Amino acid sequence: MVDSNINDGFRYLNVKPGTGGLWNLLKYSRWGSNHGAETDHRFVILVSIVVMELLRLFRKPMEFTGYVVEFFLNLISQNGSLCGLLSNILHGKAVIPKRGTDTFISSVGQLDSRVDLYKAKKLVDDLHKAGSSTAGIAKLESSVRETMDLCMMASKLAYENAQVVENVVVRHWKMHFIGFYNCWNDYQKEKSTQVFLTCDKPKDASLILISFRGTEPFDADNWSTDVDYSWYDCQNVGKIHMGFLEALGLGNREDISTFYYHLQTQVTYHTYSEAAEQSSSIGKTGIRLSEMADMSAYYLVREKLRSLLVEHENAKFVVTGHSLGGALAIMFPIVLAIHGEMVLLEKLLRVYTFGQPRVGDRKLKKFMEPHLDQPVPKYFRVVYCNDVVPRLPYDDKTFLYKHFGTCLYYNSFYIEQTVDEEPNKNYLEISELIPEYVNAFWELIRGLAGGYIYGPEYKEGWFSILFRVLGLALPGVAAHSPTDYINSVRLGLSTT
Repeated sequence: MVDSNINDGFRYLNVKPGTGGLWNLLKYSRWGSNHGAETDHRFVILVSIVVMELLRLFRKPMEFTGYVVEFFLNLISQNGSLCGLLSNILHGKAVIPKRGTDTFISSVGQLDSRVDLYKAKKLVDDLHKAGSSTAGIAKLESSVRETMDLCMMASKLAYENAQVVENVVVRHWKMHFIGFYNCWNDYQKEKSTQVFLTCDKPKDASLILISFRGTEPFDADNWSTDVDYSWYDCQNVGKIHMGFLEALGLGNREDISTFYYHLQTQVTYHTYSEAAEQSSSIGKTGIRLSEMADMSAYYLVREKLRSLLVEHENAKFVVTGHSLGGALAIMFPIVLAIHGEMVLLEKLLRVYTFGQPRVGDRKLKKFMEPHLDQPVPKYFRVVYCNDVVPRLPYDDKTFLYKHFGTCLYYNSFYIEQTVDEEPNKNYLEISELIPEYVNAFWELIRGLAGGYIYGPEYKEGWFSILFRVLGLALPGVAAHSPTDYINSVRLGLSTT
């Protein structure tokens, strides 16, 4: 259930739900002192294990619920409204949604139906008009807010299927669509990591954008990754969240040596063929590295990026994501740095994450500072109000999970502050309980009256309002919705 080791060449904490019974759970919570100093505060890990066990138990019911909810929401939207659906049924003209088509929208997309760019529209137009990619880069470097708007919309769009993503990128954003990829997670034994790539134009592009899909509302595996406390200590780098490494295809906790293999700083592969020549397999998984490269998110995106930067030699790239996608977005340059991919990192323009959980410890922060803070800050972490996900995993003297990067914090009035750490960093302060509920109630009222307060750019649909009502039971869950992040980016006022 909980496995840790500080000897034998590996340092790690491995939380594995489903591998122990109730007796082992009780034994660990009361007497489990043989797992090292990292587990002295066992209560937090115990809560994590219980949550992960419940998620594992309800995995199929959650999946089925999501299937039904998304079908019902698309049934209503594709028929115009509930009244339109009833009318179409009576006239025998009801439109039946089909998954995987460019009209089938995810539950996240149903929470917020916006697809068009706002501040970023002018940026994309300017990049198209630029005489060369060099002129486009100069525009990019001065368009911080516009790029953030583009990244937020890309983070939300990543929740959709490939057909929807391509349709929005090409028809609404007028950008060049590169590809949408379903990538393998060897621990979960499924293609559970999604990412898409786009650039501003097909030739002489200035901007390449990489967007990772975040935590899907009805995906138990995604939520389990968010609340997981497992870490792998990469030598000379720091502790890195094990679940996020697995999501990128960089190991499998069933064989800890796989993380070591993928994170050796002295091993840098420039092509799939070179990787295949170096090793025939990875530990006990039995998967050849060449096969892993074809399936895993990190290797696939790295090779796509490398070829794109050859094709568009002056271009720079941006990485983004919401929730779990935000964690993977910052993990990508972290692993590039570990692998010594300095040529690629020099082309990194910025990383924007939204509602991102913690990915590592203070040592990891120090390791990444030369790559992300010099000569100018490149990593911006956007946090909205009481969103619970950026407060995960727990940050205390035992686990040492730490955020880093420039934090842009927005309160419920969309006032922006640049802070080192968001308030109530672990979401467990008793003194914050009443204010959290009061704020959740205000967000519900704001959702009903926001159009009158903030103008036509404020958007809040009926499904989002319902989500806020349900979120009153646990303030901070509804605040994780992309709706508040889009409104923050578009309507936010800075205090600086």
